Amino acid sequence: MERIRLAKYFTDCGVMSRRAAEAEIAAGRVTVNGSVAQIGDKIEVGVDEVIYKGKKITPRAEKRITVMLNKPRGIVCTASDEKGRRNVTDLCRDVKGEDGKAVRLYPVGRLDMDSDGLLLLTNDGELANKLTHPRHSIPKIYEVTLRGQYLPEDVSMLGESIELDGRLTMPVKVTFIEHKNDNTVVKFELFEGRNRQIRRMCEYHGVRIDRLSRVAIGNLKLGQLAEGKWRYLNQKEIEYLTKK
Repeated sequence: MERIRLAKYFTDCGVMSRRAAEAEIAAGRVTVNGSVAQIGDKIEVGVDEVIYKGKKITPRAEKRITVMLNKPRGIVCTASDEKGRRNVTDLCRDVKGEDGKAVRLYPVGRLDMDSDGLLLLTNDGELANKLTHPRHSIPKIYEVTLRGQYLPEDVSMLGESIELDGRLTMPVKVTFIEHKNDNTVVKFELFEGRNRQIRRMCEYHGVRIDRLSRVAIGNLKLGQLAEGKWRYLNQKEIEYLTKK
């Protein structure tokens, strides 16, 4: 989930204005996860516990909404970008709640700017935390086009454990799909979500990627959803994600 300034969180929760919140924070009347907050602190909504005058501050009651987006390449996977680049929330500005007002959503996990495909966005902090936890049991499925032709029996090497950022990756299932022109299309099945993991695993073996697309998260498939478009998840899909 995206981190937001603590003072803004008070406003979003309908407690007080940002200026009033900053005054209360400066006076030492606000704690985050048991520690006295400071001006400028940021929190992760739905994760960090904010206490003011002995009471827990929680977001306004609103319907929990989760959407599936077909993210195009070239779009950054954040709720805001310091460089002013177009981001995934720009594509979901027309998502509305039951009151007809726009709903602020946050991306669940990441797809790097050069990758495309299935991305979930939600205002449900609990669901987002569950889906991004390392022990989460739903695999993410990627269709990857490799530059050059590789034999079906050789592509499994790309899924071997390697050391990234000081620790080994979990083994990844890689299967051959087809040869396409001079390239090779394979499927990666990941249970982890390490930073640019597939690209770095391929780089380790000297293999270059032409295109990387996430096509499914477990039983949730991108299907015919057009690039740059979104759709609401239905109740059955939400239950599938929460029960895993």
